[in-house]
Amino acid sequence: MSEEERQALEDEEDTQKDKYLTFLLEQETYGIDIRVVIEIIGIQAITGVPEVPEYVRGIINLRGKSIPVVDMRLRFKKEFRAYNDRTCIVVIEAEGVLIGLIVDGVSEVLDIPEGNVVPPPKLKASQNRYIRGIGKTGEMVTLLLDWAKLFSEQDEKLLGKMSAEA
Repeated sequence: MSEEERQALEDEEDTQKDKYLTFLLEQETYGIDIRVVIEIIGIQAITGVPEVPEYVRGIINLRGKSIPVVDMRLRFKKEFRAYNDRTCIVVIEAEGVLIGLIVDGVSEVLDIPEGNVVPPPKLKASQNRYIRGIGKTGEMVTLLLDWAKLFSEQDEKLLGKMSAEA
């Protein structure tokens, strides 16, 4: 890699630093690091897969690739809600595996500097294991997800296997 290519890559990473794609689950706004987001698509036909956790809804076919999809409401132990025209699938790449996150709706990309992020409140350890921090922009509060902790090692193996089998 030439010095110019390396600098261009660093500049691109800098432009994406502190940027989060925000989405809704009920009335809560969540943010995920824009650097792991591949694309946003509308809800589509999901093929169920037997013997997977309830929050893994199945797989979708995206341009010839099978991608496991996870309902984030169910992942966060919220009540299931029928999908509608605002429901989206946010496709992320986690540890080299493409995973679709089903969310109630996508909001916007927010720039939340590290100085505007505070640690989550100290509650039960399990309650905050997915939250990296709380981002503040004006009057709005965004729960920033730690995408690396969204899935356990077993989840990652299962989701990776579902993706590989396609």
